Amino acid sequence: MTDFLTTGPDGDVPKLILAHGAGASMTSGFLEGIATALARHGVAVTRFEFNYMALRRTVGVKRPPPKVEQLMEEFRAVVTEVGGDGRLVFIGGKSMGGRVASMIADELFAAGKIGGLLCLGYPFHPPGKPQSLRVAHLTGMTCPALIVQGERDLLGTRAEVEGYGLSGAIGVEWLGDGDHDFKVRKASGFSQNQHIETAADVVARFMG
Repeated sequence: MTDFLTTGPDGDVPKLILAHGAGASMTSGFLEGIATALARHGVAVTRFEFNYMALRRTVGVKRPPPKVEQLMEEFRAVVTEVGGDGRLVFIGGKSMGGRVASMIADELFAAGKIGGLLCLGYPFHPPGKPQSLRVAHLTGMTCPALIVQGERDLLGTRAEVEGYGLSGAIGVEWLGDGDHDFKVRKASGFSQNQHIETAADVVARFMG
């Protein structure tokens, strides 16, 4: 398992175990921005990398993500290793990392190991394939969850997601004109940095 990268305060504070997306490491600009912003809200963020990404970054071995079942096992192992008061521990991730977290959230919540789930830009379907939905497990979810999503995310726009019938345990925070990385068009009146700060604020309140 990869090393951990922790940002934020020590002690008895809310803790977020955060995974990366399919193509970017735990040191991506997006995750750096989120972790730094959350730290200002008193949240300790522990980032990690799935094994395939750790090899890509440290050794230069480029491999695609393995089957989701293997990623789920790796995420479970990280939760066990990081540990902590289950009421204060949350899991989540960017895109694929959030999807993997969502697939183990109910079992970990039922076991008292986590207090909730966070997804940043959830990949509701692959790009250009809105018929290939990844929502079956989200319709009956019992773990408290928050999805922060750009309104024009090509992996799940607001118009699409509002018709999916997600569980009542899941809240969705929409970012105006944001794409999958919360980037916006110039005419929107927003900026990616503003959306990252907004995301950090709503996430901290959710975790608190």
